[in-house]
Amino acid sequence: MGHQSIRLVEPRIPQQLAVQGASVRPEARRARKALRVLTVESEPQVAKALIRNLCRHGFQAESVPTGAQALQQYRNVDLLLVDLDLPDLDGVELCRSIRAVCDVPIIVVTARDSELDRVLSLRAGSDDYVTKPYSLAELIARIEAVMRRALRQPVSVEEAITVGPLGIDPRARQISLGGRPVEVTRKEFDLLYLLASRPGSVVTRKQVMTQVWRDSRSEPGRTIDTHVSSLRSKLGSSSWIITARGVGFRMGHA
Repeated sequence: MGHQSIRLVEPRIPQQLAVQGASVRPEARRARKALRVLTVESEPQVAKALIRNLCRHGFQAESVPTGAQALQQYRNVDLLLVDLDLPDLDGVELCRSIRAVCDVPIIVVTARDSELDRVLSLRAGSDDYVTKPYSLAELIARIEAVMRRALRQPVSVEEAITVGPLGIDPRARQISLGGRPVEVTRKEFDLLYLLASRPGSVVTRKQVMTQVWRDSRSEPGRTIDTHVSSLRSKLGSSSWIITARGVGFRMGHA
């Protein structure tokens, strides 16, 4: 095995990563500090090494060994790394189940290298496919590429949304509550529509900044809180927008 390629089951990973880490720009590390990664990996030794190395490169990373646990935690992270060989659920089925209700980025990381597995994984909703063994530099590059694509996705304006008495019409850009119009600003409309389009999911502050303010570089500040407070006031209840402390917001109900 070459110096730049690592197998995560080998004990020499920390020394190898010390060399590879030198190629990661400091600004890139700072930009990744808030990125939460969930690794779905059944092999404890592999999972432990991967989590340690991702954390060393600026990620907030944790691991679960089963598909069932992943289904309980995927809403709380920004990206998933999914092995196909899980003890309770095939990784392809896990991808399909998550993608049916959420658009969180998913990268399959597996020892399976057949074309069929790649095709099935991508069709099930994974955003990329990495075959073991791999270099950490390649994995990080793929994570960055997938997150760039995810952050560039605009807020959808195709489908009207109804949440109880609340109606959101993206084509007319109008909000109504109990049949009465609610006057909101452009940013307030985009923010509310973004939350309503992801029912049950927490939208991170970074995602709000990227998709509503089209700014993926600035740190989320008081601007978001001001708009959330204004929307709550105009909708007549703070329960319409629920704060996930330290993470972001999700759509609630009256």
